[in-house]
Amino acid sequence: MAYFPEVPVIPFEGAASNNPLCFRHYRADELVEGKAMRDHLRFAVCFWHTFRGQGADPFGPGCALRPWEDGTHSLEMARTRIKVAFEFMSKLGVPFYCFHDRDVAPEGANLRETNHLLDQVVPTLKAEQERTGIRLLWGTANLFSHPRYVHGAATSCQADVFAFAAAQVKKAIEVTHQLGGENYVFWGGREGYSCLWNTDLKREQDHLARFLHMAVEFKKQIGFQGQFLIEPKPKEPTVHQYDFDAAAVVAFLRTYGLSDHFKLNVETNHATLAGHTMMHELAYASMHGLLGSIDANRGDLLLGWDTDQFPTDLYLTTSCMLVILAQGGLAPGGINFDAKVRRESFEPVDLFHAHIGGMDAFAQGLKIASRMRADGVLKDFLKDRYATWDSGLGTEIESGRMTFGSLEQYMLERGDAAPRRSGRQEWFENVLNRYLTSS
Repeated sequence: MAYFPEVPVIPFEGAASNNPLCFRHYRADELVEGKAMRDHLRFAVCFWHTFRGQGADPFGPGCALRPWEDGTHSLEMARTRIKVAFEFMSKLGVPFYCFHDRDVAPEGANLRETNHLLDQVVPTLKAEQERTGIRLLWGTANLFSHPRYVHGAATSCQADVFAFAAAQVKKAIEVTHQLGGENYVFWGGREGYSCLWNTDLKREQDHLARFLHMAVEFKKQIGFQGQFLIEPKPKEPTVHQYDFDAAAVVAFLRTYGLSDHFKLNVETNHATLAGHTMMHELAYASMHGLLGSIDANRGDLLLGWDTDQFPTDLYLTTSCMLVILAQGGLAPGGINFDAKVRRESFEPVDLFHAHIGGMDAFAQGLKIASRMRADGVLKDFLKDRYATWDSGLGTEIESGRMTFGSLEQYMLERGDAAPRRSGRQEWFENVLNRYLTSS
């Protein structure tokens, strides 16, 4: 049965095409810096927004038209939804997908029943992966929706909730391993606090670290080779989440001896909520060798919450790709569209329009970033700006041979220091615009 009969396999037609169901910039096998676009970008479709989201918001229920949905949470509906997803992804031409455990299987009356239901959908997922060649970029567990997690999961004030969360993650890692997942993500949806008066801050973070160490131990036990990832987010639904931003996560990992086992899955909209640009978050994670994957979306600067819109801003995608290319790529991570169509975009074809736009925007960002790298525009500018560190006094300081005393003597003899080079911010913004408009 075809669930999108009116939509063909999405072709590449080039920038001049007016066809709304084609790629203008993303051509999977096009080589950029000697590597195919598909391997640079490693696109993934998320199961939660794309196939479970119905367009609900705080002011009303979902209004999405999804002809395949029967209104139930049955196992049969879950299997049907998987087939819908793989038809969609096959026509879109993405190599990967991602899911939470509760996205692909319903919750049962207890842990045993819930695990059994998840086991029942694994053969369907495996069969669809084998039929299409689409792979699992990462799996994760939903530790935030069920009422049991009202106080958090790994940071709950109740030990039995911690235990349930551990069992749920154990199962999710097992399933990810069975399906050949290349990563596993931890997102602390309720791992934080809303009120410090009722929170033992240190104890909760100690518990979170113990939870993650248990996950590492279990990963080794079953031989799972995938990369563990943590996704930073500063707030929402809690007032403050412990994985606030890239810097907080790096500090947490190093404090608790976990930095050898985890990297970061960075999301644009979460960076916005933290008061950062996506480029800042990517660059910070990358400079520590901990950038593993990204959730590709954008927020609305006029709104104060996580809107998860599809990425269409070339400034954003170009800055992302500059960092990703500089570190040699994201593999085994990728670019996951953790984004949802707007409530008003309720027809099934809108799912295609949204993903096509995001994929084209990242393809353009990749090509623009590659041209900038080839021309050396950023590299040459930075080399010139930091030139005094490449010889003389600069190298003496960086080598550790100078002290406060020797630097004082140097300046007593020299007399003063003055700025010698302009930051040229406006010039560089003009250069960037030139590359963007010539794409």
